[in-house]
Amino acid sequence: MVIGLEVHAELATRTKLFSSAANEFGGDPNTNIDPFTLGLPGSLPVLNEQAVELAIRVGLALGSTVSPSTFARKNYFYPDLPKDYQISQFDRPIDVGGSLELPSGKVIGIERAHLEEDTGKSTHVGGGGRIHDAGHSTIDYNRAGVPLLEIVGRPDIRNAEEAKAYVTELRAILVAVGASDGKMEEGSLRVDCNVSVRRRGEEELGTRCEIKNVNSLRSLGRAIEYEAARQVDLIEAGDRVQQQTRHWNEDDGRTHKLRSKEEADDYRYFPEPDLVEVDPGQEWIDRVAAALPVLPAARRHRLAEATGAELEQTALVVERGLEELCLAAIEAGADPVRTLTHAQHNLSDERAIGLDPAMLAKLVGMELDGALTATQAKTVLAEMVDGGTDPEAIAADKGFEAMDSSELEGIVDGLIESNPDEWQRFCDGDTKVTGFFVGQVMKATKGQADGKAVNKLLNDRKG
Repeated sequence: MVIGLEVHAELATRTKLFSSAANEFGGDPNTNIDPFTLGLPGSLPVLNEQAVELAIRVGLALGSTVSPSTFARKNYFYPDLPKDYQISQFDRPIDVGGSLELPSGKVIGIERAHLEEDTGKSTHVGGGGRIHDAGHSTIDYNRAGVPLLEIVGRPDIRNAEEAKAYVTELRAILVAVGASDGKMEEGSLRVDCNVSVRRRGEEELGTRCEIKNVNSLRSLGRAIEYEAARQVDLIEAGDRVQQQTRHWNEDDGRTHKLRSKEEADDYRYFPEPDLVEVDPGQEWIDRVAAALPVLPAARRHRLAEATGAELEQTALVVERGLEELCLAAIEAGADPVRTLTHAQHNLSDERAIGLDPAMLAKLVGMELDGALTATQAKTVLAEMVDGGTDPEAIAADKGFEAMDSSELEGIVDGLIESNPDEWQRFCDGDTKVTGFFVGQVMKATKGQADGKAVNKLLNDRKG
């Protein structure tokens, strides 16, 4: 399977790409419009400087070359495109080349990223919700002219999980640099997905089909799996795959043909006569580069280096924005591995970002010193997220005191004596019965015992 994704990101500007109409989501239909949005005669485009700067930010974040660029008219008729053409960058995009790194470490190439204007939104009422069987349609031009950055990836993706990881990573970068809110549920991020298949060992790419406007990660994964299977079935039946544009129907779980795929010639591109070349200049590019934040991939590498963990293990912690807390706690003396484990499994609440790193380090120390069991440490950590501060005070308040070793030994010996059959199975090497003894000890001590200490006692008794 070979997959290439084209991601359309709405840029977080105050106004539209070529006019002063507001760029806002959720307003009443046809309220954020002006003569240019409606394509009225005599209205002319004026390029939005903020959109250009956001495109530069994204390009630099992706390692692209920010280049002088031009706009062209892409001609086609559609009801939600009142000018009958879209202004888009064609042969000279603003961002050329680049790449992004997935949490797995795999690098996906970027072909280009170009600026263009969004279309309006059509709603087809009646039938199946598609234009061909609708009773009537309504059109909202609020979205028409909103600045888009179309980011075209290279066909380096090989399965649905990689495709979802790519979109997740790209979204994280867009949000990190402030270029887009990345809200797929509001249409701020939409994905066109090119899928083709070929037999193992073949180098030549198969005929691709494009699935338009997929707007959730779940749909993206399902659409890719279905489309690849459809193409395999065609080839194995002796048919050929036809290049098409298709759409994904979430209800029936299938892709359906929209139209035969257009090529560039079909759009009759020609240079936009009302806009000059966009040449940001090196000074502007350098200023934008200097203001970029640390990006997700670099944050993962930094945390992996500090904890000794595999790169992929740090992804969730970075996604939650907890790596600074972890690094500060480690700096304060916390065990790196245990700190990362807590961040992965016990700190899903967004309020955890506000924890005091020194207090987190203290908690980890208490756990590793045996003053708290793993279960108790998790309970104390939850209290800290809820507003508690000192883990020692929380542990004392809950009565979490380290058990006397002789008391624990007595409990274990009593359980061995009262459960001779289970003990014999344990002695015979049945590891499954270990959980029985640990569970019984935890029940008897109300979770106060240390599971590792119980395991050690059992094995010591076994000899």
